[in-house]
Amino acid sequence: MKMAVRWLGMLAIGAALQGSLAGFALAQGPAPAPASTSPGQPSEGDEGGGNIGLPVVTSPTEAEPGTELPVLYVTSVEVMRTQTQPQLDIVRVTGLVGSQGWSSPELVPTYIGKPLDGILDLQLIATMPLQTEPATGFVPISAIFPLEEGHAFRGVRVRGSENAIEVDQIPGVQGARIMLNDCRDCVGKKFAERGQAALGTPGVARQEDLPKILRWIPPNHGIRGITHNPNRLNLLLSGDNTIIAAYWE
Repeated sequence: MKMAVRWLGMLAIGAALQGSLAGFALAQGPAPAPASTSPGQPSEGDEGGGNIGLPVVTSPTEAEPGTELPVLYVTSVEVMRTQTQPQLDIVRVTGLVGSQGWSSPELVPTYIGKPLDGILDLQLIATMPLQTEPATGFVPISAIFPLEEGHAFRGVRVRGSENAIEVDQIPGVQGARIMLNDCRDCVGKKFAERGQAALGTPGVARQEDLPKILRWIPPNHGIRGITHNPNRLNLLLSGDNTIIAAYWE
């Protein structure tokens, strides 16, 4: 994945030098505070007690530590125009990752060539953690991307792993609130599969309130194979469905 994303980004930037993009993405450190957290929808990667141990189909499905991957969520996209000459447009994006340990965020073009709709399509990616990280809450992350003077884009779209945000005019800004349980306080609560508990039930972590790439592991199930996906939340359960550990793998 790292080589594919890097190759794609370099080709896109090479094409941009002939016409519209500015150059390599510039990255900056994490923002000071996380965004608030929206109920998730079922996904191909959800696992329940009936299919623990089967291969998990998610995007991505497997990655080596140190690989660059899309961050979990994009929370804001702002395209700013400088006041000094020559005037330049700069894309600033913030997002959320599931845990500590992510580094080197950057924005890379999603595809090569000039888009038909005039919208520059980017991905917010970062270097994934080197090891499994406990679920202690979402972590903010951000990056910038300068556009070439005189570019032909009318807007910018930025994609994370689980969502995308589009700004359809320049300058402009759009944001999204991620209303999800980041599982920072899941341990000790009972896990309830989708539809088995009402909203706001005390002492319960509901599947529909958690990130959609989710795996829960009862005590009588094994884990078949090795699938490393730091954008997937894992819950270890006791016999009565109490969450005894929550981590991003």
